[in-house]
Amino acid sequence: MRVDGEILGLAFDVEDVAEFLRRAGLEIAPEEVATSSLIDWRGVGPEHWGPETAD
Repeated sequence: MRVDGEILGLAFDVEDVAEFLRRAGLEIAPEEVATSSLIDWRGVGPEHWGPETAD
């Protein structure tokens, strides 16, 4: 996860995202992470956590 270009770490769920943002000075509840316009999801988004699987 990056905030303003700085790598903060690897998030494994929305609670991790909320914690990284809190450490960066932005209070956001885990339940708001998926819908926040402040977050630019790249890839599949907040509903998927884990490695990609090929069919």
